[in-house]
Amino acid sequence: MDANEEVMMDVDVTPVWKRLCLLDDIPRLGSRVVKSVVGDVAVFRTSADEIFALRDECAHKQGPLSQGIVHGATVTCPLHGWKFDLATGVAQAPDVGSTRVFRVKMEDGHVWLALG
Repeated sequence: MDANEEVMMDVDVTPVWKRLCLLDDIPRLGSRVVKSVVGDVAVFRTSADEIFALRDECAHKQGPLSQGIVHGATVTCPLHGWKFDLATGVAQAPDVGSTRVFRVKMEDGHVWLALG
């Protein structure tokens, strides 16, 4: 095999789902912080009861997004007003950058976070 050849492996990438809390444990237009091995994760709830999860760190000055203002499907960083799309983690123009997005789901009123 040539040193530049890629080796394809059958790797199981099925996420491990961790039950976090009840939906009602997260305030509407608010968040809850979850400690993880990759850092703090902010789990947000919109006024329409949609849930999203982002790394709890602004791409600008690492401000705690969990302490920001949720409006629509956006959160505004409390430090300098950068706005991030909750679904993609991407900052809205004119700001540039992004924060990591985590998969979340809701089943029977419980919020689940994908790990791995």
